[in-house]
Amino acid sequence: MPIIETQNLTKIWANRVIALNGVNLTVEPGRVFGLLGPNGAGKTTLLKLLLGLQTPTAGVARMFGVRVTPNAAGIRQRVGYLPTNPRFPPTMTPITYLDLVGQLFGMGRQERKPRLASLIRAVDLLGAASRPIKGFSTGMMTRLGIAASLMNDPELLLWDEPTAGLDPAGRKYTLDLIRELGRAKTILVSSHILSDIDRVCEDVGVLHDGKLIYCGSVRDLKRTLARNDVDLEVDGDDVLLDRWVEAVSRLPAVLRCERTGDAVNVLFEPAAPLAATLGAILACASEMGVTVHSVVTTKGQTEEAFLRLLEVDQSHGFQRAYGGAAPVADGVGGAAEG
Repeated sequence: MPIIETQNLTKIWANRVIALNGVNLTVEPGRVFGLLGPNGAGKTTLLKLLLGLQTPTAGVARMFGVRVTPNAAGIRQRVGYLPTNPRFPPTMTPITYLDLVGQLFGMGRQERKPRLASLIRAVDLLGAASRPIKGFSTGMMTRLGIAASLMNDPELLLWDEPTAGLDPAGRKYTLDLIRELGRAKTILVSSHILSDIDRVCEDVGVLHDGKLIYCGSVRDLKRTLARNDVDLEVDGDDVLLDRWVEAVSRLPAVLRCERTGDAVNVLFEPAAPLAATLGAILACASEMGVTVHSVVTTKGQTEEAFLRLLEVDQSHGFQRAYGGAAPVADGVGGAAEG
């Protein structure tokens, strides 16, 4: 049974703003699911509908097989929610706030006191445990929000833009924590940062203007473009590099090799295996004394695949509205049909 399931979920504000448009989404148990989309795509609205904090205009949301309504307190007991840029009572401390959260969940003193102590330590707020929250940085606020979302030891985590506003160290800590928690819990994490979703999520749903335009594995999303070229940074004198470029151009499966200074782009046949082709290119460089400093494959990069999905969705909007097939970027199925 899916942990999360939505059917035709739609939210229209005051008959003026379409925040969500017929979203059909499924999240299976034990998965780390990324909800990816630009700011304003509808990610936060979807999470609030899943929690019963807002009422859908049309459609249904279910969690744990139960329909979500504003009175679904029993469902929320099993969920840990982290909002974007969480805010807390400024005069409380991490200890007093987490103790209050535990009481609201009906936890007894013998259960909540050890748990809040272990969570404060886990999110590295031990030194600030008795300080007023009003002086906390964005990173400290996020870490306290993470601790609060875990206070009830939930089965499901809904985290909305958990890395927003964090410095590189804070982002790394949060992503590492998602990866660790994903071993034991189901997680739905929303973000507009492509690299974050790429690093921690197995499955992804892409929202654009309130419409779910892709739902499937991250691996399949990367395959959307199916590009067949590599960029290399090389070193050597001009005569040597020109000779090497000519030699690479003659390799089987290589369609084109172009050099601009110390940057070289090699285009090869789409059906050619990347490993074998790249191995031949590097072997040629080694034989001729060309130094290769870096190799970057553009095949299936998440960012380009994501942008391609948005372009295709925009070009197919009218067709989709009248029952046409959901947009599919070149070469890949799995786009969600609304």
